[in-house]
Amino acid sequence: MLNLKLVYNYQLKTINFRLFTVVKKMYLKIFKGFVTHLSFWMLVWFFFRTFFSVGSSNQQFIFWFSVLLSVISIIASYVFIYNLIPNYLLKRKYSEFALYTVYASVFVTCGVFMTVAFGFVFYFNLEYQRMPALTKSSSVILVCVMLIITLASVIKILSHNYKSLEENKTLENKILQTQLQLKDQELRFLKMQIHPHFLFNSLNTIYGFALKKKEEAPEMILKLSNLLDYILYQVNKPTVNLEDEVFHLQDYISLEEMRFNDTLEVNFKKGNLDKTIQIAPMLLIPFLENSFKHGKILDGKLQVNLELSVDEHLLFFRIENTADNSKDTRAGIGLENIKKRLEVLYPNAYELEIINGQNLYKVALKINLKGLKIERDA
Repeated sequence: MLNLKLVYNYQLKTINFRLFTVVKKMYLKIFKGFVTHLSFWMLVWFFFRTFFSVGSSNQQFIFWFSVLLSVISIIASYVFIYNLIPNYLLKRKYSEFALYTVYASVFVTCGVFMTVAFGFVFYFNLEYQRMPALTKSSSVILVCVMLIITLASVIKILSHNYKSLEENKTLENKILQTQLQLKDQELRFLKMQIHPHFLFNSLNTIYGFALKKKEEAPEMILKLSNLLDYILYQVNKPTVNLEDEVFHLQDYISLEEMRFNDTLEVNFKKGNLDKTIQIAPMLLIPFLENSFKHGKILDGKLQVNLELSVDEHLLFFRIENTADNSKDTRAGIGLENIKKRLEVLYPNAYELEIINGQNLYKVALKINLKGLKIERDA
């Protein structure tokens, strides 16, 4: 009971703290906005006071004259930035925006004339000549007020555009993140398909040897254990050394040579491979697996030829095997999945050519190793 009470108190404190944080942020935002707006309109008042005080010594008149112009500017500016711009201009209701802009202009013009009349009546006793030159020119006053309204409106539009860009950027990032997650899920699904398919073929080979009680069975089990280690642990890494992939290619070839006995001939040519070269794991083995599974023994031999070389950052892999074109030699799921993996891992950075020739099946793969998109494990 005491523990439940402690948990309840802790949760209540947590909720109160979060609520306090939210309210605090809200009030800080309001306060910052208030200070910003107040500072802007103080600058506007100072501009009016400085500009219209030229040629006048009546500071009291200039003070109230500037205050009235500032009030007119504030009212008109807020009508634009909080009503006309968001509700009409940004929504592309241009005709309504133009109409209400005319109404606002009439209001500003009337306000300017009333401000001039205010000074003319109350400060200069209807003596027009005593008024400062700039305060008598309604056109100059109107231009100054319109300039302030335009400036406030431009700031509003720029602020809206900036927020829109930020929102679009955030949305694009979320979309990219979602796409990456989907790619990761797709890649994991493809790997899950490759592993059972590969193991099924290998276990069938060992099963046949176990039935015949051949001496090669322990060596096959050892090689398969190496392949299992590679599949279960190394394949989850984003990249592996190309030498590791080649080593397990050779293990796989050894397993198949034991199974086929004298009916299999494999020629594997490889150039000098830099130990620092990295490649996505389990990328080449499915091609070899496909050759053994769908290859055809012709003239007493299933012949498989492999070539592997690397020129700077370009990897070249070629494999060909004897085949019987009179039969349907469709590739299994292993080869289809490896095509999808290439699209995910090396988008626009690989070339895959498959040729089904006369009694010969060829695959040529070229990869730009710098185009690898690193996989991210969960």
